[in-house]
Amino acid sequence: MYTSLILNVKISADIYAQRVVYALIIINKAGGLIYNRDFSSPLSKLSSNDYLVLAGTFHGVHAITRSLTPSPITTVIPRSSLTGLEVLETTNFRLTCSQTATGVKFLLFTEPQQPNCDAIVGKLYELYADYVMKNPFYALEMPVRCEEFDRRLGAWIRGR
Repeated sequence: MYTSLILNVKISADIYAQRVVYALIIINKAGGLIYNRDFSSPLSKLSSNDYLVLAGTFHGVHAITRSLTPSPITTVIPRSSLTGLEVLETTNFRLTCSQTATGVKFLLFTEPQQPNCDAIVGKLYELYADYVMKNPFYALEMPVRCEEFDRRLGAWIRGR
């Protein structure tokens, strides 16, 4: 059985909300799964193949929703800045997607009431940039195999 991990998210100067983060998935710009990690999940456990299918399917759905986004009325917003699916909420979980300028997608699965998901994803991206992208042994678009990233990510999620 899974145990719940508590995440401390700073809402204001001295107020913290404790919520649960279920999983993180990182998808490269081609739709390939490059990282996945379960933290806590009351949801069904997925196999490695299921994660690959999920990544590819989400990439396709994200591309479709991006193309369905209406063109901006003014030319102030360039078409390249339009995003696709950003949040998917159900009664059991919330999926938050954040896409970087290079096309890498961060999928964060949390409990539905999780506040400040954008701030959480921002911190996860910061950890990714610091410990994966600055790693001289990491090859772009390949699966993430950085122990320091795993350690720092786990420690941050646990609130240490």
